[in-house]
Amino acid sequence: MADTRYQARVDDLITHFWKNGYLTVSRKYGKFLPEPKPIGEYEVDAIGKLKKKFALGIVLTEEELNNPKIYSKLNYLATRQTKYSNKQITLFVGVPQDMLNKARVVVSGLEESVKRNIKLIGVDENKLT
Repeated sequence: MADTRYQARVDDLITHFWKNGYLTVSRKYGKFLPEPKPIGEYEVDAIGKLKKKFALGIVLTEEELNNPKIYSKLNYLATRQTKYSNKQITLFVGVPQDMLNKARVVVSGLEESVKRNIKLIGVDENKLT
C-alpha cells in the first residue's frame, strides 16, 4: 500500500515537471524510462530536461521532513550543476499537501542561493491511480 501511495506521489511530481515544460529523462516506477542513478549518496525520484536546463525531483515523506539530515540533503541536491555548462539545476520537492507548511519552514532554514533552486510542490497523498 505504501508503495502505491509513493508511486502516486512520483506521478504527481512528473505531472508538475510537464506543467513546467520539462521532459522526463528518467523516473522511478516508470514503465519505459530508466530509474535515475543516485546523486551523491541521495536517491532522486525523477530527472527532467528543458532545452539545456535540468531538474531533479524528489518526494519527501513526513518522516524525512522531521529528520534533521533533510537540510544537508536539500542543500546538496539544490546546489548541483550540469556537468559541462555548470548551470544550476532546479530541485522540485514534492511533499504531502498537509506537510507543505512544514516543508516551507525547512526550506526557509537554507541559504538564499539554495532556496532559489528549490520549488516546493504539494502532492496529493490520497489520490491513488
